[in-house]
Amino acid sequence: MTGYGRGECSQRGFKVTVEVSSVNRKQGEIAVTLPRDFEVLEARVRDEINRVVSRGRVTARVSVHAAPGAAKQSHINLPLARAYARDLRALARALRLSDDVTLDLLARAPGVLQPAEGITEAEELWPPTAKALKQALHVMVKMREREGSWLARDLKTRVAILRRGAARVEARAPEVAARYRDQLLKRIQSAGLEAPALEDERLVKEVFYFADRSDITEELTRLQSHFRQFDDCVKSDEPVGRTLDFLAQEINREINTIGSKANDSAISRDIVLLKAELEKFREQVQNVE
Repeated sequence: MTGYGRGECSQRGFKVTVEVSSVNRKQGEIAVTLPRDFEVLEARVRDEINRVVSRGRVTARVSVHAAPGAAKQSHINLPLARAYARDLRALARALRLSDDVTLDLLARAPGVLQPAEGITEAEELWPPTAKALKQALHVMVKMREREGSWLARDLKTRVAILRRGAARVEARAPEVAARYRDQLLKRIQSAGLEAPALEDERLVKEVFYFADRSDITEELTRLQSHFRQFDDCVKSDEPVGRTLDFLAQEINREINTIGSKANDSAISRDIVLLKAELEKFREQVQNVE
């Protein structure tokens, strides 16, 4: 499911901003972007995301900025600035370029201007990062939950259609053997042969074998079981996307088996409709966590 969240936390002259976004993906995937000096925190960020998201592609971006008013706490790393100036002038001479080393250029060089009490260790950055990440995830999850409520309604509608189709098939199934018997008698008569009595052993056996081969009672029972499992998933507070994936596969298996065994034109039409609706169900399930 899709969602977006943003969180901020300030500490010791720094402001940590975390943005998280998620898009639909069949499996779970996490991408984390951190400032280079704090990349060691990536595993912790992933762990926090994994606690609340089990499916979809989640992108997290962590940025660190000087908080408002923090400039007065800065100091200049003079040895580093001198080293930058020396190296840049040497490079200019080697390339026969004009010496354009300016104060503005040196001030922008990494590490020249530093907060007097700046965060120097990644460990010190983790508490504000964790707090901002928690805020961002909370907002993102709320957005995903709103989308999830719409998906749940749509999936319920799909399953209701599947249930009605299965009910039509179940109502028609008992008539299939009798209809086959009547068709068999008509074929015998059209061939100019004497039609056997309804109690004729050969006719009874033929109809029995057909009824046995075309019996779909087990498949219809399993379909009803899968529909009840769907109802349980809708009531669950746990991630059910993968379970619904599996249910869709099993429902498809039963529908295919019914279609191959039923040997009835009306049931075959219902099978086509069931497959079409199931495909819509499967597509939506890919968006469910």
